[in-house]
Amino acid sequence: MSEKIMTLHPEGKTGVNIDKGKYDMVRGAILEILKENETYPFKTLADEVASRLGDSFEGSFGWYTTSVKLDLEARGEIERLPKKSPQQLRIKV
Repeated sequence: MSEKIMTLHPEGKTGVNIDKGKYDMVRGAILEILKENETYPFKTLADEVASRLGDSFEGSFGWYTTSVKLDLEARGEIERLPKKSPQQLRIKV
């Protein structure tokens, strides 16, 4: 049985229990993308994660990207830029 991780939610809602290996892959891709860009639009994040992970990943890129993004926000690693629409993300400084 694979190791699982319970994600956090920035608004205190219940997180999701996901495979730690998949979490680590998506987390790494998101942080890599945000380190390469000062800000990045959320609406294209899942597509960029998919292009980086490609066939090595099994599952819904949109669902995993959103779940991990919310967890990273809750842990204070990334943040949404305030008052930006569409939603923009960056590494929290």
